[in-house]
Amino acid sequence: MTTINVMIVDDHDMVRVGLRTYISLEPDLAVVGEASNGKDAFDQLQQKRVQPLPDVILMDLTMPVLDGIGATKLICEAFPDIKVIMLTSFLEEAKVLEAVESGAISYMLKTVSSDQLIHAIHSAYRGMPVMNAEVSQALTRGIRQRSDKPEEEGLTAREKEVLLLIAEGKSNKDISEELFISIKTVKTHVSNLLMKCELEDRTQLAIYAHRKGWV
Repeated sequence: MTTINVMIVDDHDMVRVGLRTYISLEPDLAVVGEASNGKDAFDQLQQKRVQPLPDVILMDLTMPVLDGIGATKLICEAFPDIKVIMLTSFLEEAKVLEAVESGAISYMLKTVSSDQLIHAIHSAYRGMPVMNAEVSQALTRGIRQRSDKPEEEGLTAREKEVLLLIAEGKSNKDISEELFISIKTVKTHVSNLLMKCELEDRTQLAIYAHRKGWV
């Protein structure tokens, strides 16, 4: 019998205890790691402190330090074989869409039954997404809302994030650490911002953001 290794990432101790209890009742599932925030989860995986690596991660959405969406992006890029299930209490169209775009294979509410959760873990292991009708409808609404809303000034969501941090006076190093991206990537975003906004330096970018009322 193949054992599916699971990691639990949630900032609430009792939630982790409950999930661990449910999972331990299944003979083919094993909890191999836990973390209280997304950064800790990613660091544990990178530093090989979770052995064996999880096949599936149950990821909370809202957490301190690094939330579920940010952590899912990092983990799915660095560990493409790991499947992430977003497990949350929130059913917001934008969050469902962001979670799927970040790489989560499924998006589930914490109100699901233990049987439904176990089914989702087995499905994720096989590469099959699981979303109930409520979540699927929220995802569809999120896609429609985005298609109806043109990108401001042609900037991507990440470019606008970088722009707002520049407007706050953050250095490339600060931005790199806050967004968990490399300094090289930050510099690329800054160059793209200067080109798209037709400006010459960071000071002008900061002024631009203030004039737009984005800060």
